[in-house]
Amino acid sequence: MVKPLMLAPPLIFAGLAVLFFVGMQRSDPDQLPSAMEGRKAPAVQVAALGTGPELTDAMLREPGVKLVNFWASWCAPCRAEHPVLKALSAEGVTILGVNYKDKPEAALQFLEELGNPYAAIGADDNGRMGLDWGLYGVPETFVIDGDGKVILRHAGPITASILQERIRPALVVAAGG
Repeated sequence: MVKPLMLAPPLIFAGLAVLFFVGMQRSDPDQLPSAMEGRKAPAVQVAALGTGPELTDAMLREPGVKLVNFWASWCAPCRAEHPVLKALSAEGVTILGVNYKDKPEAALQFLEELGNPYAAIGADDNGRMGLDWGLYGVPETFVIDGDGKVILRHAGPITASILQERIRPALVVAAGG
């Protein structure tokens, strides 16, 4: 006769295997989940960076679609996505920049060298804003609607394909279309 305790290990193993299998079935395994999507964006908490317009919380809540882009001069993927951000800015997309845990002189040199796509910018020197926004690392970009609600969070550099497949559709949703 089989004792109930003898069945426990195979049943536990089978249960864990099912959970593992279900967990691996996400539609895009490269995309990290975000608790921010569908919620009001957290407050902007940055220091001034350079002489341009300083990013404020009021800007985030103004009408109109905008991107919030967390970046750093020491981040190679940030450098790779920069031409895409400049092109979006040239199209009229409002991009608000948050320089993350960077040296101000290095950040300003980065923008001088590559150009500044940001309508306003601030420095998150201690990473507090990044923590509040659920940042995994840089670059990360958030699409924000005119009510200050997060429509999309994209972790990683924005490439041409990401722009077409994720960012542009989110911009349309954020605009109410």
